[in-house]
Amino acid sequence: MPVINWLLVIIWMVLIFSASGDSHSYQHSSRLIARLLNFFFPNLAPESRDFVVLCVRKCAHLTEYAILALLVWRALRKPVRQDRRPWSWPLAKICILTVAVYAATDEFHQLFVPTREASVRDVAIDTTGAALGILIFWGIGRLRRRW
Repeated sequence: MPVINWLLVIIWMVLIFSASGDSHSYQHSSRLIARLLNFFFPNLAPESRDFVVLCVRKCAHLTEYAILALLVWRALRKPVRQDRRPWSWPLAKICILTVAVYAATDEFHQLFVPTREASVRDVAIDTTGAALGILIFWGIGRLRRRW
């Protein structure tokens, strides 16, 4: 089973990498989001629409990297049925650091995509997403009295 856990991490990383290409650049994805906003909110001011588009795109970053952190957690933790091991903050830090390194390589990749640009801010957003994902996971585990 550990192989499948790492396979899921790799598949998710490939999906993130593919989203770093031209087809998912701001110019392409913002048009789709803007069309939806114009459909549902035809009187929305252009500045407000642009702000919502930016928020949606950055929330997507948070979400995709939160998922990556959880997949890395699972691969490193190697959970078993009825797993009663306590929470591991060192493991959580490793997951967040792993995602931060991957986020940096993803931004480096964007240097070579003509319609994209690399951004340290995006690495920070992605790493924040990883941290939030791990913290939410920890919180759910606490509520369910798993650790």
